[in-house]
Amino acid sequence: MASSILAELRAGVVTASASETQAVAARLAAALSPGSVLALHGDLGAGKTTFVQGLARGLGIQESVTSPTFAILALHRGAGRTLVHVDAYRIEGGRALEDLMIDDFLVPPWWVAVEWPSKVADWLPADALHLEFSHAPDRRHAIRLR
Repeated sequence: MASSILAELRAGVVTASASETQAVAARLAAALSPGSVLALHGDLGAGKTTFVQGLARGLGIQESVTSPTFAILALHRGAGRTLVHVDAYRIEGGRALEDLMIDDFLVPPWWVAVEWPSKVADWLPADALHLEFSHAPDRRHAIRLR
């Protein structure tokens, strides 16, 4: 199953609704190992936060997930798991994440999703999964694993 969703994402997936995007993310969540870091690349409105909502649901987290643009990071907990959602749009460099003491929030089992990862590229681990989000025709969204 894990290889199935990863293969689909490598080939590229097009979704027609927020619920479809969330369903793809929930499937990926089931395939991810604890300690996974996802780097979510894409323009505003491309579906990154919607994807994180589905990721949380797939991890068994029931609380509401919104973009942490002004807070920079949000912790979502449920089912004995922690999802750290980072919006790096307003910060420059991994040092800023270290200054926020992000490592203190990485209570096992944890997963991290980073929006605007190019802003903190020096912080991302080498094994981070990089997902590209883009707009597709007919108000659809495309997701591709790099």
